[in-house]
Amino acid sequence: MKRITFFLDFISPYAYLAFEHLPQALAGLSYEVEYRPVLFAAFLGHHGQLGPAEIAPKRDWTYRQVLWLAQAHGIPLQLPAAHPFNPLGLLRLALACGQAGTINRYVAETVFRHAWRGGADAADRQRLEQLRTQLAPQRDPASDVVKAELKANTDAALARGLFGVPTFEADGKLFWGLDALPMLRAWLAGDPWFASGDWERAAALPAGMARKALTGPGKIPES
Repeated sequence: MKRITFFLDFISPYAYLAFEHLPQALAGLSYEVEYRPVLFAAFLGHHGQLGPAEIAPKRDWTYRQVLWLAQAHGIPLQLPAAHPFNPLGLLRLALACGQAGTINRYVAETVFRHAWRGGADAADRQRLEQLRTQLAPQRDPASDVVKAELKANTDAALARGLFGVPTFEADGKLFWGLDALPMLRAWLAGDPWFASGDWERAAALPAGMARKALTGPGKIPES
């Protein structure tokens, strides 16, 4: 049986869609999943990136695509009242229900659906308290231990080379995004492509140009 580590942040609609679609995408295969919450914002800071919702045209496209993907896959989804929202309360609550930095599928499902179904404010304090009552965590979400677990998960993910969510790790290989699920399935099923050397060659491709060489925003280098 293969083991998959699913790195997630409840702020990501793609992580929600991947979570809901995972059983269908991997139907018929033998596997188990370990769910690990991480802080996506820390990934952005580490790699010096803006989030999709921080780039105005990309923000509009992201929400349109997410809504289309949801209906295409038959997954209920309503955009929250505001996005991006602060996911720390949700991440810590989820971890307070788990152990050693992992959570079970029920907890992940409950928190994801809190954020991505119904169209309410995902970070609203009253709703968060109601969610806490529903989940009845055995630990205090505001405790230093829980906060340390989230940081440890995030730091370990960065050390593995993660840059976004959702990311799936299987046998040391990283698969990023909802659209990577077919590729993940192929790996789990023993697809011969992975023995072709293309996986390794992709990482060895030299960079032809660095962005700092551009003459200005959106311009091409002068000849």
